[in-house]
Amino acid sequence: MNVYDYDIGIVGGGLAGLTAAIQLRKKGYTVSLWEKNKYPFHRVCGEYISKESWDYLQRCGIDLPALQLPEINKLELSSHGGSVLKAKLDLGGFGISRYWLDYLLYEEAKRQGVAVFEGAKVEQLFYRNGSFEILAGSNSVKVKLALGSFGKRSNIDVKWQRKFVAQKPDSLNNYIGVKYHIKTDLPNDTIALHNFKGGYCGVSKVEADLYCLCYLTTASNLQAAGGIREMEERVLFRNSYLRKIFEQSKFIFTAPVTISQVSFNRKELIYDQVPLAGDACGMITPLCGNGMSMAMHSGKIFTNLADDFLQQRISLEGMLGRYAKAWDLQFSGRLQIGRMVQANFGKEWQTHLFISALKYLPGLTNRIIKATHGQPF
Repeated sequence: MNVYDYDIGIVGGGLAGLTAAIQLRKKGYTVSLWEKNKYPFHRVCGEYISKESWDYLQRCGIDLPALQLPEINKLELSSHGGSVLKAKLDLGGFGISRYWLDYLLYEEAKRQGVAVFEGAKVEQLFYRNGSFEILAGSNSVKVKLALGSFGKRSNIDVKWQRKFVAQKPDSLNNYIGVKYHIKTDLPNDTIALHNFKGGYCGVSKVEADLYCLCYLTTASNLQAAGGIREMEERVLFRNSYLRKIFEQSKFIFTAPVTISQVSFNRKELIYDQVPLAGDACGMITPLCGNGMSMAMHSGKIFTNLADDFLQQRISLEGMLGRYAKAWDLQFSGRLQIGRMVQANFGKEWQTHLFISALKYLPGLTNRIIKATHGQPF
């Protein structure tokens, strides 16, 4: 007979992991959450969140109206050649730094009674003899059910030898991400996506008087330039809008927050009986940063099915099957469109043609925007 340390073990303390931990604890389960960093900390992230997750975050204990966050309801796209598209975001979103939001969720998780292991790098997560085991340094725990929400690329991905880790570089992988917080004079209600050769940069308002400036580009751009600053001057500055932002803004970080080996390819939803949520199963989308809302939504789907499993209403196999089906129903279409857009962003003449055409096709523009935003959950 198995003896369990917790009902649930969640590996990865981002938005999917934290919100799922809070909701499962509210249902009365014992929950452990494992995060390799210590809160609060910065993540590479666009920091625009669509309003589909507004109500869910409030149900997780975050009083969003009290935070007085900027509401974002406009989109601006620019190409390297100077073509600019402006559109309305019907659902819209809001801006908040991951440094602040993750910390608020972390504090709420602890208040609810989640056992948070921060600064704990999980070395292995596996299913054996009817239970899940989590190994992190000298810690070894056994849980009834596990969730992998450990981000874009982790040591667990490498140990598991997941397919995307071994894939050769193409238009959907081998990216790097770079993020700054800046003070600048830009509209509070607009998220801007400025394209350059081999990538694109998003700029939008977050809390206080700060803006998030975050860009993705190919690793080859960085290798050719020799450094981040050199790459920005040689590549990003060819877009006049980006040059102006960089030259007229005050940069808050002494050095940017960075991440490498970013992949937009489809990933497995389940590995070795472990359901995956958030970026662990390919939740990044290039248009308007809705990967954050999608990550939380995937955690919510897991939470409901985990409850059924732990109450012995369904088997593990049944739970995993329903999770995969529900995930595909909610996200596969959005990700397909996102990858299509991503494959063309950063290609100079294609991006210029794409944006120029959309200026005269407002109906198509609205359909693409709606396709990358979900419904409130």
